[in-house]
Amino acid sequence: MSDAALTDHQESWFHRNQQAITPWLFLAPGVLFFAVYVIAPIFQSFNLSLYEWDGLGTAEFVGMRNYEDLYWEFVDRDAFYTSLKNNLIWLLAYLLAIPAGLFIALFLNQTVMGIRLYKSLFFFPFVISQVVVGLVFTWFYDPTFGLLNTMIGWVGLGPVNMLGDETLVTYGIILAGLWPQTAYCMILYLTGLNAVDPEQIEAGRLDGAKGWRMLWHVVLPQLRPATFIAFVVTIIGALRSFDLISIMTNGGPFGSSRVLAFYMFEVALSEYGFRMGYGAAIAVILFLIMLCFIAYFLWSMYREERGR
Repeated sequence: MSDAALTDHQESWFHRNQQAITPWLFLAPGVLFFAVYVIAPIFQSFNLSLYEWDGLGTAEFVGMRNYEDLYWEFVDRDAFYTSLKNNLIWLLAYLLAIPAGLFIALFLNQTVMGIRLYKSLFFFPFVISQVVVGLVFTWFYDPTFGLLNTMIGWVGLGPVNMLGDETLVTYGIILAGLWPQTAYCMILYLTGLNAVDPEQIEAGRLDGAKGWRMLWHVVLPQLRPATFIAFVVTIIGALRSFDLISIMTNGGPFGSSRVLAFYMFEVALSEYGFRMGYGAAIAVILFLIMLCFIAYFLWSMYREERGR
């Protein structure tokens, strides 16, 4: 085959497949970065969890010993048990941000006087740093001058040391985290409400649907994509909670507010830790918990799309 004929053949193959190739060319940089900075570290964490390493010397292969230590910590109700229990509390309580964000979005989607001011007030927690949120709620809970104790003092109740009580501290931090998380879910639902089909709303009104029936049967089915994203982001946020705990209690009192992410930091990177393999084992367990939830929601969405 001559050079001219070969060139014509190559050009014709590219032109025939150009529409299929072009999306992959655009996706290639993102896929490459995702593989290098997300997928590869996941496998590195799995590998590191099989070693005992202080971050400087030679790593010693110990097999599943790190996982065995975690198991006995769980059985003995030690630090790992407390961290896992608190993560489950975070997960269940954090899901309140989804319905709260939905109802705020439904309110802000109305045409009422001062709606721009309301939107700014509800949007504000989303744009401020988690460190600022932690400091604000630390002052709010302060037993000497905090606004919380001032308000409960008006009804004759004594001061409550929210961040110093082992039974209340986790719920106090979760309440602080719900403030910006609800704002994030609100933004997702506001975006979804802009895509709601007005013809379906009008058809629902003609059929006599209003109030809760309209919301349940007409509006919510069209908000499934926003709900899916809200669930995934909220679950990930609950399971990887770290910054608020670090700012507000540093894991205290007596380690009662630890979660898995903070405990991983303590054993691997704090001045009392440098057990990199042990910290990697905690990270692997945290990743598997996240993977179970996200896989379930992905499978649910796939079944719904397939059933249509």
